[in-house]
Amino acid sequence: MSVVKINVLTVPAEQRETLEKRFASRAHAVENSDGFEWFELLRPVEGTDTYLVYTRWRDEESFQAWMEGPMKAAHQGGAGEGQERPRPAASGSTLWSFEVVQQAAPKSA
Repeated sequence: MSVVKINVLTVPAEQRETLEKRFASRAHAVENSDGFEWFELLRPVEGTDTYLVYTRWRDEESFQAWMEGPMKAAHQGGAGEGQERPRPAASGSTLWSFEVVQQAAPKSA
């Protein structure tokens, strides 16, 4: 079964718009990665400054290949020659890992 990776981002209120814009304009490299199954950016609605970045992968190897390839390259770039890289919108990050042991989808009508 699939694996789920949830990046838990602490984002101060004044950086929320910046974070969401960066995700909206990202290079979309993850969607074309072998083994990629799903992505969601979850915005907190009350009582927390924590965003969740949910991705699902066919297996751990697919996730690791993306981390070492497209993701690493995307996070090392971001600024043109002579320019500084933009500051991170998040002030903290933790990665949670899960294996999918059960799942369900809506039943067909």
